[in-house]
Amino acid sequence: MHVFKDRSQAGRELARALTRYRHQDAVVLGLPRGGVPVAFEVAVALDVPLDVIIVRKLGVPFQPELAMGAIGEGGVRVLDEHVIAVSGATERELALVEAREREVLRERTTRIRAVRPQEDLRGKTAIVVDDGIATGSTARAACRVAHALGAARVVLAVPVGPADTVGEIAEADEVVCLTTPSPFRAVGRFYRDFSATTDDDVLQLLDAAGRRAVHPGPVDSPPRSTRTSPSRWTTRPSGARCTCPPPGPSSSSRTAAAAAGTAPGTAPWPGYCGRRASARSSWTSSPRRRSCCGTPCSTSSSSPPA
Repeated sequence: MHVFKDRSQAGRELARALTRYRHQDAVVLGLPRGGVPVAFEVAVALDVPLDVIIVRKLGVPFQPELAMGAIGEGGVRVLDEHVIAVSGATERELALVEAREREVLRERTTRIRAVRPQEDLRGKTAIVVDDGIATGSTARAACRVAHALGAARVVLAVPVGPADTVGEIAEADEVVCLTTPSPFRAVGRFYRDFSATTDDDVLQLLDAAGRRAVHPGPVDSPPRSTRTSPSRWTTRPSGARCTCPPPGPSSSSRTAAAAAGTAPGTAPWPGYCGRRASARSSWTSSPRRRSCCGTPCSTSSSSPPA
């Protein structure tokens, strides 16, 4: 049985199966939340944009992890009639679950789209990525949403899934699945680290991917600053934020930090930590540690920002 170290490793392995799409007119679409760390690695490896495709699973009332359907952006709704029949879920129970999930979908869509506009999929290849599939309801909904948004071709790519489900997803033009173990049981069984991905992790990964695409070199290079003493600079980018994650970063945070050219706790340029601050904030420095908002960042240089 093949077990992935974490979602990042699964993404790197998945990218190797998708190399034909490198530098193509394609967009990688991660399924929040767990699919985004996987999708991030795929997008970076293929050198194509990263976006999300927001869907919500409709879980069976007494077993929420078992999907009896899914909903997505644009009013898309997919039901698994077999699961509904076997579980005995009533129309009223389905309606209550759907109403709750639609509210979550609306909130998540609003939060993500406020900082990350939706990629134009018209005429492009949409590569829908998740950390795995079980019943396939969420994946089918995502593929339908991608088609509805104008994608010319939809590829579903996952590290793991049951063979029978993988073979039944007609909504995708192509399905790429690295391993189809039997018995399957659950996606998390095939990861050593299957820790939860947060909304903040999703936003951080989208931000890191966006800046990487726009700035192929070092990200967010700061403006020239005026040195006023041996250990203080008086200017900094207004409202800027680096990728240093908070203490105890999740694997998703570590992935975003690495993509931005910095390990957790290491600033992408001297003296810059991972918090948002105003232009009035001062840079403080010492030969080995710097902080612009009270959180020290380790650096390898003692020179001021250039």
